[in-house]
Amino acid sequence: MGTRSSVLLVGNFLSRSAGNRGVCEDLAERLRSLGLSVLTTSAQPRRLERLLDMVKTAWLQRNAYTVAHVDVFSGPAFLWAEAVCWTLRRAGKPYVLTLHGGNLPAFAQRWSGRVRRLLRSAEIVTTPSRYLQVQMQEYRKDLHLLPNSLDLSVCRFQRRERVHPRLIWLRAFHEIYNPLLGARTLALLRRDWPTAHLTMIGPNKKDGSLERLRRLATELEIAEHITLAGFVPRAEVSRWLERGDIFLNTANVDNTPLSVLEAMAGGLCVVSTNVGGMPYLLEDEVDALLVPPDDPRSMAAAVQRLLTEPGLAERLSQNARRKAEQFDWALVLPRWEALLGSVAGARKT
Repeated sequence: MGTRSSVLLVGNFLSRSAGNRGVCEDLAERLRSLGLSVLTTSAQPRRLERLLDMVKTAWLQRNAYTVAHVDVFSGPAFLWAEAVCWTLRRAGKPYVLTLHGGNLPAFAQRWSGRVRRLLRSAEIVTTPSRYLQVQMQEYRKDLHLLPNSLDLSVCRFQRRERVHPRLIWLRAFHEIYNPLLGARTLALLRRDWPTAHLTMIGPNKKDGSLERLRRLATELEIAEHITLAGFVPRAEVSRWLERGDIFLNTANVDNTPLSVLEAMAGGLCVVSTNVGGMPYLLEDEVDALLVPPDDPRSMAAAVQRLLTEPGLAERLSQNARRKAEQFDWALVLPRWEALLGSVAGARKT
């Protein structure tokens, strides 16, 4: 895409209001670095206002962009994508869809007609993970894999040759990410490793998960061994990750989380639940250890292996970094530029 080309990005731009920085925000920043004109919507914190802003921007700014990109999530947010894409069709604008979220395949089974119509209406549909590419092919065959990306230049790699029971957890406090599993794992570890400590980083999604975690930590008598860091700006994530050796991903539902990629880039040893897209992203015993969901004994046993099994931590750490290098923006951004340019160019001709 040349400097005169322009793109509208439709997604949740909520880092200022909610603390979560979406992939769409990184994409907007990267595309601007190429000299593109980039419009974004929406940063409205309330859902209804956000939907209205998305639709209004798509219509009123229709002469200001040549191609649109729309994030697609499951649940109520799927309606937003439908409404925005209907508006884009009325405006005669080509658009690209990107699928998100570990729940999307289950949602698609319940609403197969809606999902199939939306995906087939787009010029191109991309997925950030092989998991969604495989699971969603029933609704459209030609799905393009364009992974979530990270800036490797800010991820300082430390090879973990020998690890200590310093655990890191990095997600939002919400029940789908199961933060209580982290606390239960820590409690089991402390029986043999009294210095074990868990640092938990992420915003409070206010579904009661953070409060339940605090109560559980008190009941298990481990509250003083958990650091609740709260929301941490993206620029500071790498510094926080450096404080630990072992990264716990406790989610019940997952796709290709950037937090796991950042941990891998930093050389942390990843122990993750074997859910959703995780077995597509991680190779058990090669660059991570995978365990059943919501099973603190299995997660604690995996951590124990890293602490005691010779060579395991170093192997996982080194291989994790190699895997993360495939997701660098330097490799992925040119593909985004070419894809959006091909859609804009095809419609012009």
